[in-house]
Amino acid sequence: MKIGKVLLKNNLIIAPMAGITDRAFREIAMGYGAGLSCSEMISAKALYYGDKKTLELAQISNDDRPISIQIFGSEPDIMAFAADKLSYGDIIDINMGCPAPKIYKNNEGGALLKNPQLIYDIVKAVKGASKVPVTVKMRMGVDHNNITIRECAIAAQEAGADALTLHGRTVDMMYSGSADREIIREVKGLLKIPVIGNGDVKSREDYLSMLNDTGCDGVMVGRALLGSPWVIEEILTGTKMTSNTKKLEVTKKHIELICKYRGEYIGIKEARKHALWYVKGLKFAAQAKRELTTANSLEEMNNLLVNLFLSQS
Repeated sequence: MKIGKVLLKNNLIIAPMAGITDRAFREIAMGYGAGLSCSEMISAKALYYGDKKTLELAQISNDDRPISIQIFGSEPDIMAFAADKLSYGDIIDINMGCPAPKIYKNNEGGALLKNPQLIYDIVKAVKGASKVPVTVKMRMGVDHNNITIRECAIAAQEAGADALTLHGRTVDMMYSGSADREIIREVKGLLKIPVIGNGDVKSREDYLSMLNDTGCDGVMVGRALLGSPWVIEEILTGTKMTSNTKKLEVTKKHIELICKYRGEYIGIKEARKHALWYVKGLKFAAQAKRELTTANSLEEMNNLLVNLFLSQS
C-alpha cells in the first residue's frame, strides 16, 4: 500500500489511541509486522507553546517506523506549525473524529465534521507546511442526523490529503454499536485517494471482510490490540498466539520498555493498565487485579505476572 510517496509493506495500520500508542506500545506492536504505526494524538496548540509533555509524546525511534504522527486542533496556522515541526515522521495525520468530550467541546476532533470549509482550510494549511504525506482520520458525522462524511471527505481530498481513514461510527456513538461498512464503501467510491477502513476489526476474518465489503485500500486496527499486540500477526497470517510463555515474554518486554522510556517511577504506574489487559481472561486474574494495580516497581510487577502466567493449567 502506498500513501503519497510512502510505500508500506502491507495495508494493516495500527490505530492512534490516546494514552496507549506511546513509543513502547508501537515498538512492541510493530514487531508483529504491521505496515504503519500511529502516535497518540498530539495537540498542535500545546506543541506551539512548547509544552514538554507534548514534545515527549512526539518522540519516535527506528523501531516504530514507518510512523504516522497524529495532530489535532482547529486553527489552520497552528496546525501548519505542528505539521512542519513533526515532519521528521513519515506521515502527518489530522484527527477529525475524536469523540472525547473535552476535545469535541473545544471544536476539535469530531467537532470539525460540522464544518467542511474549516476541514478544507486545515488540510490545505497542513499540506502546505508538511514535508511528508498528509492523511486525515474521520467519523461519519457528529450524529445520525448529521452524516457529513461525504462533503468532509471531498473537502479533505480537494485540499490535498493523501489518504483518508474512516471509522464507521458517529461521534456521539463513541465506541458503542457497530461500525457502518456501507458508508465506508460509499466514501471509497467517491474518492480517488486511498481509503482506510476502521471499526470492529478484531480478527483475520474481520480484516478480510472489511476489505471485501468496502473495497477499501487499507484496514486500521485499534482496541483489539490492547493486551494482545500479537493480533496483528494473527490478522496478517492467520497464526494464533496460544503459548502463555510467549505471552508472558511480550508482557514483560512491554512493561520494561515503558519503564525504560518513562522512568520506573512513572512507567510502572502507566504500565498497570497494560498489565490488566494482558492478563484479562486468565485464571486467577480477578484475584491478582488489586496487586497489579498497586505494584510500585518493575520487579514487583514482573513477579506478579510470572506467578499468574505460570499458574495457568
